[in-house]
This record gives sequence, structure tokens and C-alpha cells, in this order.
Amino acid sequence: MNLDKILAISGKPGLYALKLQTRTGFVAESLLDGKKITVGLRSNVSLLSEISIYTYDQEKPLVEVMRAIAVKEDNGPALSHKEDNAKLAAYFLEVLPDYDQDRVYPSDIKKVLNWYNMLQAKGLVSKEAPVQKVKEEVTEENSN
Repeated sequence: MNLDKILAISGKPGLYALKLQTRTGFVAESLLDGKKITVGLRSNVSLLSEISIYTYDQEKPLVEVMRAIAVKEDNGPALSHKEDNAKLAAYFLEVLPDYDQDRVYPSDIKKVLNWYNMLQAKGLVSKEAPVQKVKEEVTEENSN
């Protein structure tokens, strides 16, 4: 799963794929309807690969949380983000048992599940670990 070119743009619904950089910003394509938009440098934009979720001992990268959801759902869709907050919190606790319940709000959980379902519908999520990371882990085990 590669979230390096997937963007969340403040004030715009859904997720966007980075297509092209320009002098004044960049061009992004909506994952919802495929429409292209230009985004200025002053817009508040977040790369999904840079987002993390608070846990009690560290921050967990969003890609790992998405992978945990994919494993739980066997690459299928997750619980709808429109469920009530108690059900969402219980679901998220199954996916990420050590998430910090004081700092991760229901709105954050809704956003993660909504993003996961959007990416899953486009075939962009996977329960498989990235090849590069697996190679690094094997190398570390062999050197010990």
C-alpha cells in the first residue's frame, strides 16, 4: 500500500491523488469523481503517508493502521464512518488496541474509516506488508 501521493485537502471532501506539480501549487485528481483541481501553495494539504495515530507509547503511521484494518476485514470494506461513536470506538479498539483514547477523537476515527473505505473501493489498500520493509526485517534478523 503506497500512500505517498494521496492527499487530504482541507475544505475539500474526499481524497486526492497528486498528479503534477506546478510553479504555483499542484494538480490533484479526486478519488471520488476523477475531477482534476489545481491547489495553491497556501492550501492546507496533508499527505496520508505523513499522518500518524496516537498510541499510548508512540505514534502509529496511518499506513500501518490501514493495513491493520485490511487484515481485520480481509481487504474488504471497513465499518461505515456514519455509525455511532461508541460503535466506532469499539471497532477501532479491535484494529488498534493501544490507541490513545484521550487524544484520538471520534472525528479522527470517522476520518480514518472513511479514507480506508475510499481507498479500498479504488483497490489501493492491502494487508500485505511492503516488499522493501519485509526485506529490511529479514536483513535485520539475519544479522542477529
